[in-house]
Amino acid sequence: MKKILLIEDDLKICEVIEKYFSNKGTEIFSVHSGSEALEIAGGGLGNYELVLLDIMLPCADGFTICREIRKNSDIPVIFITARAREEDILHGYGTGCDDYIIKPFLLSALYAKCDALVRRSQKISCVLECGNIKLDKRSLTCYADGNETELPRKEFEILKYLMEHQNCVIDRNTILDRIWGYDWFGNDRVVDNHIKKLRKALGGAGGQIKTIIGRGYKLTER
Repeated sequence: MKKILLIEDDLKICEVIEKYFSNKGTEIFSVHSGSEALEIAGGGLGNYELVLLDIMLPCADGFTICREIRKNSDIPVIFITARAREEDILHGYGTGCDDYIIKPFLLSALYAKCDALVRRSQKISCVLECGNIKLDKRSLTCYADGNETELPRKEFEILKYLMEHQNCVIDRNTILDRIWGYDWFGNDRVVDNHIKKLRKALGGAGGQIKTIIGRGYKLTER
């Protein structure tokens, strides 16, 4: 595992989880309110491999956040919560979580569950497909209309992000943040230039990348 999003308002629990996972070589990024979590979920979770999510949070509860995550992503989600009632557990799975862990828990067991879910998710999502485009994230290979297509690094990363968020409108700033990084400074029109190159490289399949005027780009099957 490389990077996990932890959504938890108890700072002591965050500190303990962060320390344990960091010692295992996993980076933890923590947010402490439902509003922060919803903002991140709405912008996409392309850089994270798993979400650890508390239910009782200020501003928005974990159930709401999980539903928002599921609108755009199949990323593994584990609830970590003190709510042990059967109806809460069933409701949690109903919102789309992959596991439900009741506090207190063993850190070793939590890590093992996270590791297993991430490895399973990586096997399932190694190859992305959308219409006439196929992307193998492991071999960094792209196929358009059945033909192998060489893509420069930026074009490949943009396409991968769009394929991970199929049928979602992605604005330029989000693409800049995810592909160029939050510390990159420059004109957002650089995204347009790379999209133009990407479409050209994909040939006929490039038409699957739609321009949504005033909003951004969307990848569709047709």
